[in-house]
Amino acid sequence: MTDTAKVVAITGASSGIGEAAARRLAADGHRLLLGARRTDRLEALAKDITAAGGTAEFRRLDVTDAADVRAFVAAARERYGRVDVVVNNAGVMPLSPLEALQTEEWDRMIDVNVRGVLHGIAAALPAMRAQGGGHFVNIASVGAYEVSPTAAVYCATKFAVRAISEGLRQESAGTVRVTLVSPGVTESELADGISDPVAREAMKAYRAVALPASAIAEAIAYAVAQPAEVDVNEIVVRPAAGTR
Repeated sequence: MTDTAKVVAITGASSGIGEAAARRLAADGHRLLLGARRTDRLEALAKDITAAGGTAEFRRLDVTDAADVRAFVAAARERYGRVDVVVNNAGVMPLSPLEALQTEEWDRMIDVNVRGVLHGIAAALPAMRAQGGGHFVNIASVGAYEVSPTAAVYCATKFAVRAISEGLRQESAGTVRVTLVSPGVTESELADGISDPVAREAMKAYRAVALPASAIAEAIAYAVAQPAEVDVNEIVVRPAAGTR
């Protein structure tokens, strides 16, 4: 462990960007608490990290449950004594045209993508202020800057994450750092949750050129590694060969 090692809590850590970020941050010597619903995957990931010489614990987490997120952050503090970074990564993307009226899927995206981030902030912000500093890394999307067909609600949730992140940055007055990481097309399981056949077919072409999740993990690690007086506010990462 280095002198710059931090305690990092990661939501949605069982796959994709969350898993890649966990591996990358553990390699930098940070101590991790991993959260997601699939504890079998979390257990395997924590074992991999520990076997490689890192430090990682895990806990089942439902980011739509505010009390569960508070308990998650409390567990990090109990285990490691503090919480320095929260990576609000958990997200879902069941795309569909608005006329399909998939209201339950809309609600799910709002609950996970927006309320999940707010729950992470509410759980950790008081502790960060009490300890004199901290860092939120909120994972958005290029969908936080543009809207495409079948993605109206998903993009709305990511616009919201962008707005929340900017508001938190302005209110923090240098005490708490805030980074918004917006991936372009990235290899992940997000598209697996698309039930609408039109959106599912469109996504196959959309995702023809995709970044590995490790590329987004590098961006997260860069922001976390900056000295306390440097606040990296927004990072947009796209495939060089793609347009989104």
